Amino acid sequence: MAVTSAALLRLQLRTELRKARIAAGLTQRQVADRMEWSPSKLIRIEAGEVGISVNDLRPLAAAYGISDRRKLEELLDMARGSRRMPFTEYRDLYSKDFMQRLALESAASVHRQFAPLLLPGLLQTEEYMRAVIGTYGKDLPEDDVDRIVESRLARQEVLEGEGGREFSFVLDESVVRRVTGGRGVMRAQLEHLAELSTRAHVTIQILPFSIGAHPGIQGPFTLFEFQAEGMADALFTEDSRGLTTASTSAEETRQYLERFWELEDLSLTDGGDVLLRRLAERAAEGGDELEAMLQQNPA
Repeated sequence: MAVTSAALLRLQLRTELRKARIAAGLTQRQVADRMEWSPSKLIRIEAGEVGISVNDLRPLAAAYGISDRRKLEELLDMARGSRRMPFTEYRDLYSKDFMQRLALESAASVHRQFAPLLLPGLLQTEEYMRAVIGTYGKDLPEDDVDRIVESRLARQEVLEGEGGREFSFVLDESVVRRVTGGRGVMRAQLEHLAELSTRAHVTIQILPFSIGAHPGIQGPFTLFEFQAEGMADALFTEDSRGLTTASTSAEETRQYLERFWELEDLSLTDGGDVLLRRLAERAAEGGDELEAMLQQNPA
């Protein structure tokens, strides 16, 4: 089964199990005691951090009063298909919240992201990645750096256009102006962005300095939407230390979705790939007069 399917099935399964527990009027502690599990095991299952075996799922479903054979088989199929989650080989490198983000990223039908400082990992070239990692991970072993790069490149497979997915990115002007890794690296990175922006399912917009303070000034965030019934939209925010926080609060995700729409409205929209190629040329030439160029219609 495809990695994306495994991630989506586990997300659906955790949602179904939590709904069933609540419908049965049981707390996590009560279920754990009844199943003779540690409370943390059930918490991890409902968080999607670990899968659940078929042998564990049968008595759990019974505890929740799930007697409909068709419903039980549906849950069992989810459990069988969700055992292989994406990127589990990198668990030692990333936090639980970031691992959850990777699973959601691989399964989302719509991906929206605002980046005020650095390019999102999905858009980075390998050379840009290594330049960025080299600034905050100077003490990282070389093998860990290679594995971080490997995981980011693997994540980018979601951009290949399969499954009708949509990607929208809003980049602060500073992201495309900052020469990261040297002019050659930055030119190649901007050319890569230009190529990505020509794809029908990828939108890249630039938020110019000229707008001043804006709704995204509090920091980067990412929103995921899912086509699967019962799957809640998810929000991920980052703090100044780069730590990721997850939320599936309907109210909070709605607020950030409206914030993203505001940022899109404030961003440059015409001729994105042309603008990015012009920026690439300027980066190679050593030109610093990008602000005026950004405010011109590049088409």
